Amino acid sequence: MSKTSARQSAIQAITTYNPESAGFNFREVKPTQIFGCNVFNDKVMRERLPKAVYRSLTKTIRYGETLDPAIADTVAAVMKDWAIEHGATHYTHIFYPLTGQTAEKHDSFLMPDGHGGVIAEFSGSMLIRGEADGSSFPSGGLRSTFEARGYTAWDVTSPAYLQEAPNCTVLCIPTMFLSWTGVVLDKKTPMLRSGQALGREAKRVLDLFDVKCDLPVVAFAGLEQEYFLIDNNYTFARQDLLMAGRTLFGARPAKGQEFSDQYFGVIPQRVLSFMMEAERELYKLGVPVCTRHNEVAPSQYEIAPVFEQANVAVDHNHMIMAALRNVAKHHGLKCLLHEKPFNCINGSGKHLNYSVGNAELGSLFNPGDTPHSNAKFLIFCCALIRAVHKYGGLLRATVASASNDHRLGANEAPPAIMSIFLGDQLTEVLAAFRSGHLEQAESGAKKAVMDIGVDTLLSLPRDPGDRNRTSPIAFVGNRFEFRALGSSQSAADSITALNAMMADSLGYAADWLEREMKGGKTFNDALQSFVCHVMEEHSAVIFNGDGYSEVWHQEAERRGLPNFHNTPEAIPVLQTPEVVELYERLGIMNPAEIRARTEIYLEQYCKTIRTESVLTVRMARTSIYPAALAFQKQLAETCAAIKAMGREFQTKTFDLVTGHMRALQERTAELEAVMAEAGAESDLQKQAQRYCTEVLPAMNAVREVADSLECELPEDLWSLPTYQEMLFNK
Repeated sequence: MSKTSARQSAIQAITTYNPESAGFNFREVKPTQIFGCNVFNDKVMRERLPKAVYRSLTKTIRYGETLDPAIADTVAAVMKDWAIEHGATHYTHIFYPLTGQTAEKHDSFLMPDGHGGVIAEFSGSMLIRGEADGSSFPSGGLRSTFEARGYTAWDVTSPAYLQEAPNCTVLCIPTMFLSWTGVVLDKKTPMLRSGQALGREAKRVLDLFDVKCDLPVVAFAGLEQEYFLIDNNYTFARQDLLMAGRTLFGARPAKGQEFSDQYFGVIPQRVLSFMMEAERELYKLGVPVCTRHNEVAPSQYEIAPVFEQANVAVDHNHMIMAALRNVAKHHGLKCLLHEKPFNCINGSGKHLNYSVGNAELGSLFNPGDTPHSNAKFLIFCCALIRAVHKYGGLLRATVASASNDHRLGANEAPPAIMSIFLGDQLTEVLAAFRSGHLEQAESGAKKAVMDIGVDTLLSLPRDPGDRNRTSPIAFVGNRFEFRALGSSQSAADSITALNAMMADSLGYAADWLEREMKGGKTFNDALQSFVCHVMEEHSAVIFNGDGYSEVWHQEAERRGLPNFHNTPEAIPVLQTPEVVELYERLGIMNPAEIRARTEIYLEQYCKTIRTESVLTVRMARTSIYPAALAFQKQLAETCAAIKAMGREFQTKTFDLVTGHMRALQERTAELEAVMAEAGAESDLQKQAQRYCTEVLPAMNAVREVADSLECELPEDLWSLPTYQEMLFNK
């Protein structure tokens, strides 16, 4: 499809769009009527399962008890009947391999009965465990090529659901994915294990406070999903969008986001209709989406659910990404989840709002209104401060990818330096422990000594400071917001790291308190000494200023905070002794599994840059150069015709375009050369580094001259849809 036809098709789609074509509205079917209707949730289980089976399964889900295998057949039979009643013919074990995407294999309920007919079959063993061919999934050397078998194991804590398509319905069962030898090959299993470790160590700390609760302490997450929408006609006219998910070429439009008129602006009608349909599909899946709005960049938007248990939140985020992609097609749109689909405007993130607690305790990051709750908050807050200072490199590694490298550190995302924003007042409260007393922390507050749990405490406000948009980790009232995660990434790795880091620090806190009390200190003195220790040893990670400033980068280096600028620098952190020891000690992953992830993520980085560089060469030669050549020919013919008439004619455009064309050919050849050299590198770490430091700059050099040509060529000759068209035609 040419640019002209793509533009015409897009304009026609926009001008003739009928918002009623979706065929539904919430006046006829209210959200409350459909919410969770396609989920095998507690309501369905309570109504359909025998009471004894329901009680047993509920204990497993709510309290983390081991599943009783004796109930599996009953649960499977009821789940099958429920699914078939809703039109399901197949079931699938949904899992998240190390590609970062969702994987599924559909199996039919129908089996031959031996008499020329079929029966619907789904046993407990089929529910609990499935077999998937693991041969084509990345394993990082964890298995030999001939060891293809992989197993999926039912994750009871995340509810099964029905996935609807126009002509079929499939029962989806969230699962873990392991090799036939039990090696972890997915992202869910380590996350679940890290959650168990977090719960164990949190309970140790709470026991010292004499706080008892029946429910396990778990991580909670709220994942804000940013994305772009453009008319789908443009996608077919651009190889880069089709294959790489981002534009490898494109001159800056006359207007971008500098007017700040996009953020929270009126949502275009076509986009709003898309959002309504996407939300309807998500409501049916029990995903509690509650927010939608225009984001900062033109054609950029956000959807966000309320807080959920972290494991379920990750599953729901994968459903959100799938729904956005699928529903966009119904409206002639293309949903771009790439972190940086357009070069000159903000990219997209996936902000991870993280907290720890349960339904009985609420969030343990909530300051509360009493000395006792303030004390718990300060212990958990200090645990996170220590965790980020000690394992900030690990957290940075979990968000490292070729696509996310384009936005980290820019004025749209936090820098790669992991720091914590607490707000001035909370920082002052914590810092006061180093001097042994609490000065007046805010105007109008009473002066008091912060002897935790004994003397009168200042009532810590829920929002002790404004959100710092330049900070990777910011305290926002009752949770911490981790803002470095990329829009296309699974949140599982980051949650696994946060859980592990917190488990380590909470265990350290429990050990400290127990040791201090055995030495004769009171519980309150022990608490105070722990907070003092954390502030003395780990306060370097606290920074409330401008994370974009060069001053902070210099200051962070002085403080000894790591700054991993790109993926090849960040990924090797996974294999450092302290990270390997942390994950192995907590039972999250063994050294071989960690080493495999390091290899897989570096390999994915190299493959991504290689794909983009091949596309850059191909588009430069087959789209951009021919367009420039046609314009050059037009200019030459015009000049010749004018001179033939005996007139003097001078133009700098011909020389300018010719110079750009020559530079395009030279830089494309240089790119090919460095691609070949980088691809021939046998050491994976060195190969990734060469792709980063040699291939990417060579790609940008090609882009620079191509974008200059775009600004010179007539619109009818330029074959690629422009930024102006893609971002502003809605």
